[in-house]
Amino acid sequence: MTPFPRRTRPGAALPTRAPVRHRIIIGALLATAAVYFLAPVYWLVVSATKNSADLFGTFGFWFSDHPRPLRYLTDVLTYDHGVYARWFANSLLYAGVGAVCATGLSAAAGYALAKFPFRGRETVFGLVLAGVLIPSTALALPLYFLFSALGLANTYAAVLIPSVVSPFGVYLCRIYAAAAVPDSLLEAARIDGAGEARIFAGLGLRLMGPALVTVFLFQFVHIWNNYFLPLVMLSDSGLYPVQLGLTTWIGYADRQPVLYQYTVGGALLSVLPLMVLMTVLQRYWRTGLTEGSVKA
Repeated sequence: MTPFPRRTRPGAALPTRAPVRHRIIIGALLATAAVYFLAPVYWLVVSATKNSADLFGTFGFWFSDHPRPLRYLTDVLTYDHGVYARWFANSLLYAGVGAVCATGLSAAAGYALAKFPFRGRETVFGLVLAGVLIPSTALALPLYFLFSALGLANTYAAVLIPSVVSPFGVYLCRIYAAAAVPDSLLEAARIDGAGEARIFAGLGLRLMGPALVTVFLFQFVHIWNNYFLPLVMLSDSGLYPVQLGLTTWIGYADRQPVLYQYTVGGALLSVLPLMVLMTVLQRYWRTGLTEGSVKA
């Protein structure tokens, strides 16, 4: 008994598979990229299980004879009265609060630029684009002089306030709101008597969800990895974020070799929030990619 042949529409092209050599090349390139990005993480995991002597005296990509990851990570958290835990909490504060505020501000500004015509709108958007092109390191010293004049240097506000401004977030939200929020839907809501604030909170934010997730994650990672701004603004080690704190440990490692081990363990702990955040939020990106699809 032979199966019935699949019916196809007249003139329809039959699905074809890529040649084997093309699939091999693509697979090899993807495998190379995976190794390139995952090898440093693997080295960090392996090195966090070693003491300072094994860190320099054993093969970097394999475990030592007596790995003790829990003990060494506990030593990192308890060293110098738990200063690393303080730095970690500071980073969560800077990145979490800064990313949430930056996302809300970017959403409001991008939505307004996309949906409310007013005089000078394109000029304002041009200034936002100019802000995207200016590197953040170029603004660190002017910000320090400004915050010093205001008496806010060496405070939490000195790092938090600059972190809530994201020109890239405003740009992305403006582009996404123009494409994903239909004007007809807004007009229907206005006819039903909804105010602009309610329309923005009930419709705009929901339709802009994938863009907001992107802005939040980008800003969180940017603030978490930011080194130069806290270096310029802060002099109290109790206010340091993780990145700046680990750098100070490296500076003293020549006199205290155990700090090499603590720095590696602290670096491993510092990447965990980013990995968790990426894993949790990636499903919103997948949802956003398929929102505009239609069945042929």
